Parts: sequence; structure tokens; C-alpha cells
Amino acid sequence: MSQPASNIRLRSARHAAGYRSQQELATALGVGVRQVRRWESENPPWPHPDLQQALTELLGQDMESLGFTPPAGRDRPDPVRRSLVGASVAAVGLAAVPMQAATAMQPTSVAADFEAVTRSHRHLYWSVAPATLHPAAVAHATLGCALLTETAGQTRRTVAAALAESYLLAGRIEFFDLRDGDRAAKTLLLALQAAGQADDPLIGSAILAHTAFIPAWAGERDAAVERMVAARTYARRGPASADLLAWLDAVEAECETRCGNVRTALHLIGHAEDVLAAGTEHMSPAWLDWFTAVRLAAFKGNTQLKAGHLPQARTTLLGVLDDLPRTEDKQRTVIYGDLAAVEAAAGNPEQACEYACRALDQLEITWYAMGMDRVREVRRALAPHQHDQCVRDLDERLYGWATTVSALAR
Repeated sequence: MSQPASNIRLRSARHAAGYRSQQELATALGVGVRQVRRWESENPPWPHPDLQQALTELLGQDMESLGFTPPAGRDRPDPVRRSLVGASVAAVGLAAVPMQAATAMQPTSVAADFEAVTRSHRHLYWSVAPATLHPAAVAHATLGCALLTETAGQTRRTVAAALAESYLLAGRIEFFDLRDGDRAAKTLLLALQAAGQADDPLIGSAILAHTAFIPAWAGERDAAVERMVAARTYARRGPASADLLAWLDAVEAECETRCGNVRTALHLIGHAEDVLAAGTEHMSPAWLDWFTAVRLAAFKGNTQLKAGHLPQARTTLLGVLDDLPRTEDKQRTVIYGDLAAVEAAAGNPEQACEYACRALDQLEITWYAMGMDRVREVRRALAPHQHDQCVRDLDERLYGWATTVSALAR
């Protein structure tokens, strides 16, 4: 038997927006499923104005493109999709992206495809040189911005969430690897705006916490604390996992340490340890791959170092070095640098230089600006021993042509 005639345009738009059934669309609109069935019939009734707006917003097309015909005597509706999507694109700083025709909607599979590349970039961060990965992440984000104009509903939210992660990755590279705080601030703002388009408070929390690093590195505690308050507010909209909550404590501890408040920082780290031990029933988001209990111990060791608790810092950092996975090359350079700083502060220049050289060995394999910063801090601390042979040998390693030019360019 032949299938009954129906509103093919609305049904296609529903599928493209990620609503696989009439019930899913009805739930999103707050109407009964019978209403959606009527709209997908051969002669769909003209919806109420409020539902017109909801339909065009969810499905990304104007009413005529969705298969509706205005009743006789009514003006033909303006293409709502163009204004709605245009406003959304402008919200993520992309007003210059040309708008697509209402019929150029991408299929729902585009969200999974875009997510897959975002996920691959997340994994590549731990081994690919940051200067190589960064252009690819930014180009992928540019693609995501264009896809926002060609998707709607759940499909669009999925793309927006992956876009937020891509911008977050680019911002992390800019701040931690390339040491460009101004550029990172702009990129993280784009990430936060994309998270808003996805209505994803957890990645919004992570982005806000990253923005706190920027003023903290400049010693601007009030600005850092304000951003952490915002990050914790978003996390409460969760549900947040124990890992995310503990990481927020660790970030705030790092900010307090940078601003000279080591006692507060140690208290925050103790709280983070309690949170991890207690756990929650909520799973950690897949993108939270930069934090583990070992990473928390690394935060603790650095804070103990800054507090002058050298024996405790040495014990903590050596434990981190033993427990650190073999793939954590970037973090290993930071741990070597902190161990070097412990020995320098303890008056052991030879051991300090040995750890600093291990960090340089690792940096030759996997560059990490934060690791090099640690080595340079150690060398400054070794100024009283600069005529010792071990320090001169370190200088030979530290001041090659490339590293000298890089240091002068900073």
C-alpha cells in the first residue's frame, strides 16, 4: 500500500535537527504528540505564533521551508531562521560567516562527524607539537562555526558543545604551551560563547576556570577569584563529577599559590583530596582528561614547594614521578622542574642541575612552555652557585641558539 501523504519538509527538518521521533519534537516544544502528527500531515494547520517561533528556533528554518502555508489573508512570514541563526552566530563572534539558504541544512550525522575530529584533537594534544596542533584545532573550530548556520535543535547543540571543546583546546595551547595569555583570553571567550549555544554548564565551568589562570599569573587575585566563583556556579548546574569538583579546587589552589596565599592553597588541595576520596555518582565528561589524582598530587607538591615545606614537597613530587603514566611527557617536565627547584632551595645545586637537565631532555622530545618556565626559574634560583661546574653545564644546555632567541623574544 502507498504511504499516506505527509509534510515531508517538516519531517526532514525534524530528523536533521536530531529529533528522531515525533514524540521527541513534541517534548522539546511542550506540546502533545498529536499536534506534531497534525503538522506532519498533508495539510498541516498554521501554528500559533508562539509555536511558530519555537519551531523555527528548534529546526532552523522559516515556516514555509517547514512545509506550512499561511492562511488566506495573512502576510507571508519573514524568514525567521535567518535572523535567529544570524544572532546565534554573532554571539560566537562569527557574524562574518555567510548565511546558508534555509534548505541547506546538514544531516544529523554531521554532529557525530564533527565530534569525532574534536575528540581526535583532544588525544593528539598529549603527543603532537603544540605549534603543529594549534592551527588544526583553530581551523576545525572555524568549520564548527560554519556548521552552526547549517544545523538546528539537538544536532546544533551537539556541534556547539564540540566547538566549545575545540576552542578550549586552542585556548589551552595558547596559554600553557605558547604562553600567549592575551590570545588565550580571546579564544576562551569564544569557547564560553559556544558552550552557551550548547547550554552545557559543565564545559562552561571548565572554560571559566581556565580563564582564572590568566589574571592569577599576573598576581591579580580578585579577578581570579571572581572567575572561580563563576566556574563553581556553573558546576552546580551540573551534575558535576568528583573529578571536576576536585579540579576546580586544584585550579583555585594554583591561583592562590601564584598570588602568595599558600596556606589557602594547601587547604583547597586538602579539600580536593577529600572530594576525590568521597566520589560522586556522576561520570566525568570525556574532555576532562587533564586531571587525575596524580595531577592533584603534582599541584600539591608545587604548593608545598612554594610554602617552603621542602621535605614534604620532595616526597610528594617523587611519588608523582613514580605514578605518572608513561604518556604524560608534558607533565613530567614540570615535575622535574619542581624537583630541581626543591633541591635548589635546599642548597643542593648538583641535584638541582641534574633534575633541570632531565627536564631539558624531555623538552627536546615534547615541548611544553610551562616546563621550560620551571627550568628558567630554577636557573635564577641557582645564581649564587653560577660558578659551579654543574651550573655551567646547565647553562650550556639551556642557552643554545634556539633557546636563547626564544628567551629574548619573550
